[in-house]
Amino acid sequence: MIDKEKVTFYDLQWDTDYFGILCAKAILHKPLDMNQWKKVKERFANYQFVSIENKNSEPTNAWLIGRDTKAFLVDVNIQFKKELENNYDIPETVKIYQGMKLNEKILDMADFKISKFTEDLELVKRGGKDVYRHWLINSFDREDKHFAVSRDSDGEINGFLLHSYLDNICIVELITVSSGKTSGGVGTELFKAIEYMACEYSCEEIKVGTQIRNLLAINFYHKVGCKQVGCHQVYHLWDLED
Repeated sequence: MIDKEKVTFYDLQWDTDYFGILCAKAILHKPLDMNQWKKVKERFANYQFVSIENKNSEPTNAWLIGRDTKAFLVDVNIQFKKELENNYDIPETVKIYQGMKLNEKILDMADFKISKFTEDLELVKRGGKDVYRHWLINSFDREDKHFAVSRDSDGEINGFLLHSYLDNICIVELITVSSGKTSGGVGTELFKAIEYMACEYSCEEIKVGTQIRNLLAINFYHKVGCKQVGCHQVYHLWDLED
């Protein structure tokens, strides 16, 4: 039996339905001994695609994955956290929507170029470029999803930040601004808005993750006061043989 303190293993039902192949995820929380690694590998055989997350880029687990599988490193996920105080104001240019109705302008902005869904060619062939668009579609009309929406002086949407709440944590899911607005302060205003709302929800911190190649996002999260708290390798393992 797999030690649940060291490994979390579960089916990815949404991914299975979307990509049309059997998908699962394995999260390796701690260094594995050979017995536990053998049990994890046995589970791999039941799926055509497995996403393996090596928490904290643990060297022992990275060595096992590289030695015993055909998995390849597709991403290194950088995790950030910001501890909150109680002195935030919501910018006038931003409004928060809970259970927001579908908005085509926001959908049109869902062009996230750096992603494990677009850098794995097998996922690209199966519609990986549209994953975030579907993520957004599935987030509209849901009371557990919140959109911070920024508008320019003409009332046009120029940025949004999708977020949710879990216990006392505010989780940033997606953030983007209109092309040409990345240096105009829109992102910072969006982040200020959720700082305010997170305190209203009695949250103690904001959490967000991004890809190691997304230097623009990494610099942005440092700019708004976040601290890096994790660095997790993500491997993709494929078994498409008949």
